[in-house]
Amino acid sequence: MSTPVLETPILETRGLSKAYGGLIAVNQVNLSLNAGEAHAVIGPNGAGKSSLINLLTGQIAPSAGQILFRGRNIAGLAPHKVARLGIGRSFQKTNIYTRLTCFENCWLAAQARLPHSMRFFRPAASRADTRRHVEEALETAGLAHRAHTVASAMSYGEQRQLEIAMVLATGPQVLALDEPMAGMGREESERVVELLLDLRRRYPLLLVEHDMDAVFSIAHTLTVMVNGRVIASGPTQEVRTSREVQEAYLGDGEESY
Repeated sequence: MSTPVLETPILETRGLSKAYGGLIAVNQVNLSLNAGEAHAVIGPNGAGKSSLINLLTGQIAPSAGQILFRGRNIAGLAPHKVARLGIGRSFQKTNIYTRLTCFENCWLAAQARLPHSMRFFRPAASRADTRRHVEEALETAGLAHRAHTVASAMSYGEQRQLEIAMVLATGPQVLALDEPMAGMGREESERVVELLLDLRRRYPLLLVEHDMDAVFSIAHTLTVMVNGRVIASGPTQEVRTSREVQEAYLGDGEESY
């Protein structure tokens, strides 16, 4: 796998920290995401991965440090403002409306990211543009044939694909995905890996994931967190063979990853 040519990061953190009283969930994290790059963040439970992605997307405010999106410090911005800037995210637990169809779920997601999203009487051209975004999102996520299927009637894997489609419908510039393959079987995981391989050609991709086979297939860059700190970051092949990383997370170093 070739490493993309690096340039000024689209998304970057500098000394990013989050403390809850005496507990430091994220500790002085420096991370960057570049155009054309898939960057995976891994680590054991409690390492601070989900806290990191929540910081990046405005779900929680940092205690210290900067979050730079295209050079602008967005630390502390509300989630809807972060989303409108172009950072789209999925959640660790499926976050869809099970009584609505795939199309309706994506339509609501697209509407929610628009300025004046509650302005229902907009010009027809605006509605047509939203429809186009929704249809393209469903096509990209492999769910065009499910557009009018109620979400509750789909498999768990398809519901996870739908959540990604909802993110795509918002017209993001960057994708931040929190364990998109959590709870999936092998066949469903393979389908989502293929989707993510396609998406990384279109979007800078920040991925938090426990499935190591998926991570090694998708990520150009790998960051390993333990106890809120980054212990290694760099090209995936280089990091995965690090003795320190194997001992701290991937194993005891006896097995080749």
